[in-house]
Amino acid sequence: MMAAALAVMAPLVLAGEKDLLHFPEAEDVRLQKISRVGSEQEWPFSVEEGYLACVWSNGDKFVMFIESNDKAGDDFEPRQVFVSVNPLEVTLMNIASRDLLKPTDTVEALIRRMGPFSVLGRRLCDQPPGASLGNSEL
Repeated sequence: MMAAALAVMAPLVLAGEKDLLHFPEAEDVRLQKISRVGSEQEWPFSVEEGYLACVWSNGDKFVMFIESNDKAGDDFEPRQVFVSVNPLEVTLMNIASRDLLKPTDTVEALIRRMGPFSVLGRRLCDQPPGASLGNSEL
């Protein structure tokens, strides 16, 4: 009887999701170093390399691009932008670091550039902790 009551009170979590109140922990974060290929025309970022990050938060996968600090000094604070195909997320959540994105004429053009990276980042969340993938494996 008690088990039935707990099952009813427990939040519904579908396959591939986490609880809405789930806060990210170290094992929920996936990082993959990425860099612009010389012939790549639709690279959306103003820097040539960085990290694609996927984090489980609020029951969903959030993808971010984080500036690389390989050549910077100790006082370097990396910028980050959210990678999404949602126009509100792309525009509003990236106001603070919009200089990390290449300028575009329209939000549609930015979303077109971000789309492949959003898909790659979401796939990254599905990888086991500690996995390191090559450029073509994601």
